[in-house]
Amino acid sequence: MAPIFAIPYMVLNVIWFFIIAHLIMSWLIAFNVLNLYQPIVAQIWSGLNRILDPIYGRIRQFLPNMGGLDLTPLIALLIVAALQYTLAYYGR
Repeated sequence: MAPIFAIPYMVLNVIWFFIIAHLIMSWLIAFNVLNLYQPIVAQIWSGLNRILDPIYGRIRQFLPNMGGLDLTPLIALLIVAALQYTLAYYGR
């Protein structure tokens, strides 16, 4: 992969990790495994929300309201995967 494509690819890998961590953490909070009253959990949750809200906000503009079901992380993962594939394809 060309060096010019390697840096955006690594940034997309970090975003992928943040989305997966946010998704798992939201499930653990929903099932009361994690408690937001614990300071470290609250800090991590707040940090992930601040990082991912700009990405999720743009995607939510195009998604219809589906009640309690939020497909935004899935769409974000698909977009990140498509961008990674594109970078890998053109980086050859």
